[in-house]
Amino acid sequence: MNTVYQSNEFSRRKLLKFGAGALGTATLIAGVGCDLEQPKSAVENQNMTPDEALQKLMDGNQRFVNNKRQNPNQSLVRLTEVAKGQTPFAAVLSCADSRVPVEMIFDQGLGDIFVVRDAGNIATPEEIGSLEFGTLVLGAKVLMVIGHQSCGAVKATIEGKAVPGSISSIIDAIKPAIQANQSLEEATKANVKFQIKNLQTSPVLSQLIQEGKLKIVGGYYNLDTGKIELVS
Repeated sequence: MNTVYQSNEFSRRKLLKFGAGALGTATLIAGVGCDLEQPKSAVENQNMTPDEALQKLMDGNQRFVNNKRQNPNQSLVRLTEVAKGQTPFAAVLSCADSRVPVEMIFDQGLGDIFVVRDAGNIATPEEIGSLEFGTLVLGAKVLMVIGHQSCGAVKATIEGKAVPGSISSIIDAIKPAIQANQSLEEATKANVKFQIKNLQTSPVLSQLIQEGKLKIVGGYYNLDTGKIELVS
């Protein structure tokens, strides 16, 4: 218990030193305070390398595609376990599309993946701050940005038509990634790469990468097959 507490205290000081985008100091302190007791899987996840974490995601997706899901960590026992604290092994920035249920497509369960979702999987300051928390404080080892087949946000950006309300802010965040004459799939993958670049501007995330504690990768989800293709 003391070791876990000291580890969280160190993480908290480190995150406050760097700053975490839109996350306020009071919010960070409250969030870390809730995680002083870690679930039983904490040691395993903390000792995992970024490459091992990525492989765990891809293995889970392969089970999903092959209809051989194990549905791990979805019991009531797991529910009560992670109520005491979370140590996700992976973080994901995904489109908010209802056809991309992150834990399901990776065959994972409660407390396994720290998920941030918005239309177009864009890395705004709020999303970056959330992912800084999920990686530096909670310890996720891999961060995957997932675009997907037939993405409405990317399609709307390509079409360039007027949109109502605040939807335009999403399109504005995607526009710099798009080039003329790209197919929807090409544009979606280009957006994934662009959002990864935005994430890499974070001093918190970039230092974790330099220290070998984090890997940021891109993914493209096929709605027809359920398969995740790595985007490089």
